Amino acid sequence: MMRYEEKGEKLKDKSRCAHLRASLKMCMLETDCCKIQRRTPRDCLLSKDPSIPDECYALRQTFFDCKHSIIDGRRRFRGPKGY
Repeated sequence: MMRYEEKGEKLKDKSRCAHLRASLKMCMLETDCCKIQRRTPRDCLLSKDPSIPDECYALRQTFFDCKHSIIDGRRRFRGPKGY
């Protein structure tokens, strides 16, 4: 799958999780659910469409963990669990 980094594009959003959001968006826009059925990436994820590869679900979880780490004050000092 083509990623935004491979195209040489720069993100305007410089927030901490912006690169994960962009990767998830690009992954979802490449699926048949978004291309053929003309559904939004959010609708496709919520319906658990079979055309979505596991890579997109992994990016979704990584994006969630990144956003959660911003909110959770303990993780800023302790780091992620298991380390």
